Amino acid sequence: MSIKRSRVLGLVLGLALSIGAGAATFETRPAAPAPTLQARDLAGQPRTLDDYRGKAVLLNFWASWCPPCLHEMPSMERLRLKMAGRPLAIVAISSAEPAADVTAYLSRMPLGFDILLDSDGSNTHRWKVFAMPTSFLIDASGQLRQVITGAIDWDTGEGLEAVEALLAGPR
Repeated sequence: MSIKRSRVLGLVLGLALSIGAGAATFETRPAAPAPTLQARDLAGQPRTLDDYRGKAVLLNFWASWCPPCLHEMPSMERLRLKMAGRPLAIVAISSAEPAADVTAYLSRMPLGFDILLDSDGSNTHRWKVFAMPTSFLIDASGQLRQVITGAIDWDTGEGLEAVEALLAGPR
């Protein structure tokens, strides 16, 4: 089995497990530098986490073929609007799919936050993403603080609480 095919199979199995569990899992991490992120935006410009330094980052791995991911996206947009003027960057990185699939989705669901492409899946692999969606909360100094596996509503409840705690800083 090819590496790409085994990654896709792993993502599909992870998705099935996360749907079956029925709820997102929140894993708080001891502060540690976030893995490297090297992706391109929809205009083809290279992007890294350094582009967001000084802001807390909600980094979401998703795919346009993933129903829980698509369900989650509108709440991320509402969170963006709710957090306007606060030091939060929302970045969604499309995992191992063609740019055309991403732009087709965005034509139906316009989003105001950054969308990056991980066309070859290298970031997905480096960040050890095994289920879609998976989100990472990174503080303003680039430290990974929390991992959320599964879809959540980001603008209410536990999702909003996690973002507010990230913005409040370490306790």
